[in-house]
Amino acid sequence: MARRPAAHHGSTTAPVTPETNIMDIDVSSEMETSFLEYAYSVIYSRALPDARDGLKPVQRRILYMMAQMGLRPEKGHVKSARVVGEVMGKLHPHGDSAIYDALVRLAQSWSLRLPLVDGHGNFGSLDDGPAAARYTEAKMAPAAIAMTADLDEDVVDFEPNYDNQFTQPSVLPAAFPNLLVNGTSGIAVGMATNMAPHNIGEVIAGAQHLILHPDASLEDLMVHIPGPDLPGGGRIVGLDGVREAYRTGRGRFKTRAKVSIEQVSARRTGIVVTELPYMIGPESVIEKAKDAVQSKKLVGVSDVLDLTDRTHGTRMVIELKAGFNPQAVLAQLYKHTPLETSFAINNVALVDGQPHTMGLLQLLQVYVDHRINVVRRRTAHRLGRRKDRLHLVEGLLIAIVDIDEVIQIIRAAEDTGTARKRLMTVFDLSHPQADHILELRLRQLTRFSTIELEDEKQRLEDEISQLTAILESEQLLRKTVSDELAEVAESYGQQRRTELVDAEAEPLRAAPVEKQDDDAAGSLQIPDSACWAVLSASGMLARTTDRSQLVHPGRRRKHDVLRSLVATTARGEVGAVTSAGRMIRVPVVDMPTLEIAGGTLNLNQGAKVKDFLALGRGEELLGFVPLDAVIALGTAAGRVKRVNPDYPLNRDEWEVMGLKDGDVVVGAAVSAAEEDQLIFISSGAQLLRCDASLVRPQGRTGTGVAGMKLGAGDTVIGFNVIAADAAEDAAVVVTCAAGGGTLDGLGAQSVKVTALHEFPAKGRATGGVRAHRFLRGEDHLTLGAAAMSPAMAAARSGVARTLPVEMGRRDGTGVPLEQAIDAVSSSPEALAKHFYSV
Repeated sequence: MARRPAAHHGSTTAPVTPETNIMDIDVSSEMETSFLEYAYSVIYSRALPDARDGLKPVQRRILYMMAQMGLRPEKGHVKSARVVGEVMGKLHPHGDSAIYDALVRLAQSWSLRLPLVDGHGNFGSLDDGPAAARYTEAKMAPAAIAMTADLDEDVVDFEPNYDNQFTQPSVLPAAFPNLLVNGTSGIAVGMATNMAPHNIGEVIAGAQHLILHPDASLEDLMVHIPGPDLPGGGRIVGLDGVREAYRTGRGRFKTRAKVSIEQVSARRTGIVVTELPYMIGPESVIEKAKDAVQSKKLVGVSDVLDLTDRTHGTRMVIELKAGFNPQAVLAQLYKHTPLETSFAINNVALVDGQPHTMGLLQLLQVYVDHRINVVRRRTAHRLGRRKDRLHLVEGLLIAIVDIDEVIQIIRAAEDTGTARKRLMTVFDLSHPQADHILELRLRQLTRFSTIELEDEKQRLEDEISQLTAILESEQLLRKTVSDELAEVAESYGQQRRTELVDAEAEPLRAAPVEKQDDDAAGSLQIPDSACWAVLSASGMLARTTDRSQLVHPGRRRKHDVLRSLVATTARGEVGAVTSAGRMIRVPVVDMPTLEIAGGTLNLNQGAKVKDFLALGRGEELLGFVPLDAVIALGTAAGRVKRVNPDYPLNRDEWEVMGLKDGDVVVGAAVSAAEEDQLIFISSGAQLLRCDASLVRPQGRTGTGVAGMKLGAGDTVIGFNVIAADAAEDAAVVVTCAAGGGTLDGLGAQSVKVTALHEFPAKGRATGGVRAHRFLRGEDHLTLGAAAMSPAMAAARSGVARTLPVEMGRRDGTGVPLEQAIDAVSSSPEALAKHFYSV
């Protein structure tokens, strides 16, 4: 048991008992008082910014302490923990984590439009937090210098810190409207603030207008400040909420990511995101997209890739499933992911220590008044300093006139006080002037110093005159503030990042969530409309809905001729026949779409065959064919095959013709009618024309039959089919001869265009007839094809040329290449590898 304390003898004080410390108070009154004190502390000391400099107390103390530590932009970085320790120990009696969090936000380029801290190290991202304070480093950013400039010139009031050992500024001078430029957010007791960042150039332009036109209206200011400018860019859709916030201090607007529809691969269309809404990270978009796909709220998305890096910035690729309308899927993404978010503006800030909700005009007015007061106090401080210095300079000039007597007075005096009084009496000097003379060094008494003093006096008088004029003229004071703001805008101005869209276009309606079945998904898919699968001679494939743009050579951009054109539907399939005797099933919807701009079709919008199809070494795509028609194939060894369309339904590729070693397919085309004409052209300049009825259709595993009889060293270089319903006099044969060792398209060559009806039909497995007589130096054909007139050729530059109906001599020889070029174009271009018709 504890002992009772012994009583002091002789004491008259009553013993202390627990009952003596009990006071009867009203609980509701005490709770009200305590809660109000707590609320005021949170509002004034933590959560809400000052409308003048746009900073909360912790942010202001961080910048002030960094300025006191000399962490200027031209200096090196120091550990963030050191800054946090200085702020916590001297100015901010709270936890280090709160101080470090504020420091980190001041350095994040995605949080502030104009960062005030230059961070070095891992300061986090939109999806991840920063490293610990012991790992990161910081110093003042150039904009922070503008915020703290002139603090030593009595521009703002200072107040004691929490223990009265140091002083701190109650507000920073703020050379630019930081509250509007960088925005802020905070949750106090019973109120909150959420302000959007703006472009510094636009905000300063608005402030300058208000300075020079104090009676300006909100509409006048919005000419200069049309809307927020978010650090991450993106788009603001609909400005009614912005106008409401500028008028009342409260409003809401929608922000959207900046996206584009691109062909991300040969078979895939994707939605590429390059800018995200404010404070939205890629990981949150990916997570929400995956959740929406799993819950079947979002259809048509196959994958979401985050390709963001420091070099290229934000880049997210949302790959779409084949056949889905990208715009419709994008509408779903806006609905179910953070690619579209709302930003609620709540302009609450402290004015004279009291929270106020303000519109744009009030916010700018508070800042302008603050800045005018800062410049006025700075001007008065500089005027006082220059007057004091002028007073000393005038005293020095008086003393230097009779310096010998000054020296004698000083030497004769017994102490400093006596010398001071004697100087003041003899030369009629003031106390500060006499003290300054007593502190002079002998080297300052030279004639050169006298000249310097006279110049300094003149300069000081001019500066005093200028400073006095500023203080005496309100108009000149406002002009000074405006000019300084213009200098800040020139130093820190940036281009606008956020696109403002006043009126939203009619949105595409996404399918209802509760009916996400096949029918709903189908509403987002590309309609199964008629189109054409296109393959060009240079190996570009695509689909288009406008055949007229393809068959008219004058309406295409600079490119090559068409090698294959198959009628199909957008959700149909075509077969791709290769030189190895393979057929590959190709979904048409996977092909890129050719867009017509200004009545011109650009084949360059297609995909490269090598990127779209997996071809083997040396394997070539010959053309597209429909999967429901009989096709004819011809090989270099002279074999021919007509194939029945009994293709497997469960395979994407199969062998359509068996080939012997060294043999390749040289041509493939539709041959459904028995009256079709099969045309073989060999390198030895022989042409065989026979009826398709001589070749019985086979299954896909057959090896075909003998088609053209070839001589020693001769091979088939061209195989075509002329449809039975085509006019016989409308078909032509195009051949190009060259000498041994000549590369295709180079060296001495001759070109010949002959009507097909001049060649008689022969039987299958015969040698045919002569198609082209060689000139001196020629010994083989490099090119050969039968085509419907007008035949077209592709020049090596990619320009499509229409060939004349007939070209050649009566003796069966061709026309020299130079003459053929003159016939189709005035430019000296060699003909390309193939001749094809549309």
